[in-house]
Amino acid sequence: MATTTPSKSVHFSHLVKTPVFPCRHWISNLQIPTLPSPLKTLTLTPRRSLIAPLFAAADNNPTSSSPIKTFHGLCYVVGDNIDTDQIIPAEHLTLVPSKPDEYRKLGSLAFVGLPTASYPVPFVNPGDNSTRFSVVIGGDNFGCGSSREHAPVAIGASGARVVVAESYARIFFRNCVATGEVYPLETEEVGIWKECSTGDTVTVDLAGNRLINHTKGKEYKLKPIGDAGPVIEAGGIFAYARKTGMIASTAA
Repeated sequence: MATTTPSKSVHFSHLVKTPVFPCRHWISNLQIPTLPSPLKTLTLTPRRSLIAPLFAAADNNPTSSSPIKTFHGLCYVVGDNIDTDQIIPAEHLTLVPSKPDEYRKLGSLAFVGLPTASYPVPFVNPGDNSTRFSVVIGGDNFGCGSSREHAPVAIGASGARVVVAESYARIFFRNCVATGEVYPLETEEVGIWKECSTGDTVTVDLAGNRLINHTKGKEYKLKPIGDAGPVIEAGGIFAYARKTGMIASTAA
């Protein structure tokens, strides 16, 4: 007897649990260019619109009109399976990123959920709003766990703009693209986080797809960010959609 297989559908209704951005339905069917991720269509929230982005490297000029292609500074190293509760615990999800004070508060709390026994050096020193680490280096399955835009927002609000990891949870990857806060770059090889140490001086070269560890004297290849790069560079999915004419600009 012939049987039929029910068609599979994917629902993202759980995203509504984070009432940070009220205009989600504006882009429910918005398509963006193919990303280096299994997910092709983003149903996402807009980036905070009232706050200028924070730049990680001291030599980056936020007033420059040219895209930033390199990030230089100290790195913060974490291991495999860093989940969103470790990046920003659930009790802080009431903070609203579009409010400047609460955005800065999110930055001060980035990675506060990491166990101090394994990570004795804090990502953000107590009492500070920003981190001294420009680049986060991680292992496999970075950003796993529950969905929350606050995770990449907290990292971006802290002043870091780049995460380099072996792989990402898909929801974290697309939230990075949607908010425009962080470049989620993937390594070409495994185990880089084991060769780097927190406090090493590194450079991430987006154009050259490479990570240079100046302290250790080693260079590593990164996978190209692809068409996700211009979306992040524009400031997130809403800014990119306005820039490219997908949706009307809010400018009067």
